[in-house]
Amino acid sequence: MKKINNQIPLFKVFMAPTAKDKVGEVLDSGYIGQGPKVDEFEKQLGEYFGNKKIITTNAGTSALHLAIHLLKKPFEKTTIFNGLASKKEYWPGINPGDEVLATALTCTASNWPIVANGLKIKWVDIDPTTLNMDLDDLKRKMTPKTKVIMGVHWGGYPLDLNKIKNIRNEFRKEHGWSPSLIEDGAHSIGTKYKGQYLGNHGNFVMNSLQAIKHITSIDGGLLHCPHNELYERAKLVRWYGIDRNPEGRTDFRCEADISEWGFKFHMNDVCATVGIENFKHLNNIVSKHKENAAYYDKYLQNIDGVTLLKRKEGFDSAFWIYSILVENREGFYRWMKECGITVSQVHERNDKHSCVSEFKTSLPNLDKTIGKVVNIPVGWWVTEEQREYIVDCIKKGW
Repeated sequence: MKKINNQIPLFKVFMAPTAKDKVGEVLDSGYIGQGPKVDEFEKQLGEYFGNKKIITTNAGTSALHLAIHLLKKPFEKTTIFNGLASKKEYWPGINPGDEVLATALTCTASNWPIVANGLKIKWVDIDPTTLNMDLDDLKRKMTPKTKVIMGVHWGGYPLDLNKIKNIRNEFRKEHGWSPSLIEDGAHSIGTKYKGQYLGNHGNFVMNSLQAIKHITSIDGGLLHCPHNELYERAKLVRWYGIDRNPEGRTDFRCEADISEWGFKFHMNDVCATVGIENFKHLNNIVSKHKENAAYYDKYLQNIDGVTLLKRKEGFDSAFWIYSILVENREGFYRWMKECGITVSQVHERNDKHSCVSEFKTSLPNLDKTIGKVVNIPVGWWVTEEQREYIVDCIKKGW
């Protein structure tokens, strides 16, 4: 086994070679706030993902905060099939002190918007075979105080959305409504569930465009909206609630009536331009992540002390990270450092932090698993030679 000379990073920023010049054009244009480039980016995203009800934000965290905020108001929506109105669904809104079912195994960005919106976190245990939420535990913990499920697609591997839908439908039969699902797809741009991109299953979905994600807009997020009413509100509320259409104004700088106050969550044209240029490379980037993951799935089988996560047909991960479970993690870390391979758990369990200590509960699966989680380099920068070397190091060292 010949050692690779250069350190193999766990993360790396992708920047399209065209981004620099295109950003320069925007800087020289004198229009750098939210404008035509944001509109162009959102149009491209909607066409690509198949859900045109998509908005950009200044961060994925902002998109999650916005989604929760939008659900505070009660509403009725009509479900349309084949052009015909089929049924009305009632949403009771969210009140202070209501609960959000969430996983503790994620970035704090998933869960801090819950607290910021004045809601209580109820932790759901993990499924140690996928590191996603344990849906049986989810079902057990749902109550009439449960208004939202914050579902994280760990590493890009999708939650079983059909099973969650069935759980919610059972709840609806008893209570006349069901908790809303917000999908945290920070790891998951390019992920498909049952042949469709996330964002097409009737839920809010957030994607992150933060620096080290598959593609970046320097910083930014996407919010796929489930229906038009929420989409139209989202467009306004992300930027103070102001309707940016100048038609009908007597003074172009003075806004019309604001019926719902909002936030400073919008993307600007500089970030949108970076996003547009990097978005051109998304297919190639995700394909490379998936190719490397498939290689690991094949060649990391049956290694003592290493457990691979389970895969299911129709669960098509974008593999932002590639997670394995390692029995002797301390020894594994030392050996990977010696080999020049960067590895990490990536995210700390959120329930350990004192700021959310009031929500502490027993999570036996997470307790047994957290000390084994390791992520190895899987990204677009990992060459065939490097992935072979990574496999050899895992097999022959520690």
